[in-house]
Amino acid sequence: MFPLSRIALLLIAISAAVTSASAAPAKLPNVVLIFCDDMAYADIGSYGAKGYKTPNLDRLARQGVKFTDFYVAQPVCSASRAALLTGCYPNRVGIKGALGPQSKIGINSNEVTIAEILKERGYATAIYGKWHLGHRTEFLPLRHGFDDYFGLPYSNDMWPKHPSAGTNYPPLPLIQGEQPIELMPDQTRLTTWYTEHAVKFIERNKQQPFFLYVPHNMPHVPLFVSDKFAGKTKRGLFGDVISEIDWSVGQILDTLKKHHLEENTLVIFTSDNGPWLVYGDHAGSAKPLREGKATVFDGGVRVPFIARWPGKIPAGSVCREPAMTIDVLPTIARLTGGRLPSHPIDGLDIWPLLSGERKAKSPHDALYFYWDDHLQAIRSGAWKLHFPHDYAKPDPIGGGGRPGKLARPKTALALFNLENDPSETKDLSAKHPDVVARLEALAARARVEFGDSATKQKGTGVREPGRVL
Repeated sequence: MFPLSRIALLLIAISAAVTSASAAPAKLPNVVLIFCDDMAYADIGSYGAKGYKTPNLDRLARQGVKFTDFYVAQPVCSASRAALLTGCYPNRVGIKGALGPQSKIGINSNEVTIAEILKERGYATAIYGKWHLGHRTEFLPLRHGFDDYFGLPYSNDMWPKHPSAGTNYPPLPLIQGEQPIELMPDQTRLTTWYTEHAVKFIERNKQQPFFLYVPHNMPHVPLFVSDKFAGKTKRGLFGDVISEIDWSVGQILDTLKKHHLEENTLVIFTSDNGPWLVYGDHAGSAKPLREGKATVFDGGVRVPFIARWPGKIPAGSVCREPAMTIDVLPTIARLTGGRLPSHPIDGLDIWPLLSGERKAKSPHDALYFYWDDHLQAIRSGAWKLHFPHDYAKPDPIGGGGRPGKLARPKTALALFNLENDPSETKDLSAKHPDVVARLEALAARARVEFGDSATKQKGTGVREPGRVL
């Protein structure tokens, strides 16, 4: 028999081991972020798409949460991506519009990306797809928290085959790491290439936490699809392209399931802005929302957003609260124990909305919509106020891969109730001067922070982009 003293010591050791195990930190969740280019609000089956099916995206929505009122910070490529990856309005970080092959600016080394936050937590990180935050070496993903990169440095139409390219664009480079490995790549293979890289990354890193960012070039024009999806839908080439993106999502989901990673992986799917309507049948649909890309009407800035994390996000749930891409970074930081940047950011934690917390509300008192340096609209609750501005409207619409022409109509000060009028057609400003006054006061605060070219205000909170001299 054991002496009582030895039994006591054994019990103490067992108790300490149990206490230690119960106090051990939970396993860090994986994060998969899939970001489409110019995919519109109604381009997914669960959001009303017609002429093709998106079974994998619909599966993702059934198994997670679908947001009805999710926004991008600006309705154009580089600015939107800057907001997503830094948690800041793009005006704060000095990146507006779409950077091209001649651009000498990019994301500043002082900015902190989602990848850098997760890298600090021991994550493996990768991006396969479109970067568009500066194509010079110092701006590329490997300098901003990513371990691996394969993709295009900017939009796939910034090449000599663009309908109006002239001498504006050099040969389009495909980059691996920081080196071009091919010029003028076969774009019919892009979606497949990105998917194959994503699957292999998951398989390589299944034993450690990982962050996988897949920013597809499609369905931005020019549209390309692989042979396995060509001619498969009633919607033509556009529908074929969306079907291939849906297949890509399915491949990623199936790989997570194969390696028993579903229960510990947050998957997010969204887009950088609405449809490029001037391309007609090569553009998607934002119905019932008004207008599209390059405008701050909801057709330009409201996008599909789906998130899944089994056991953490209620399956089949719907969130109708306003949120924005700037909220992705602080939410991921909260879920992974990541450290937020020491400098100001604009996004807020939306985990209560994702997790279906009872009576959870948007953490924002307002969301601001700039076009370049001009604050053009603001949303607060159900209300959206447009300030006087002109905007891009196709007239006439193009087709067959060629753009139409753009008119520049103007809107006066206009107030819309988005709950009752998502198409932004009924101006209620005369009936609700109190709401107009409240939103104008919020806008004045934003102009102090970010500036406004229309009022010639300089923002006090704006940081400089990275520059090449």
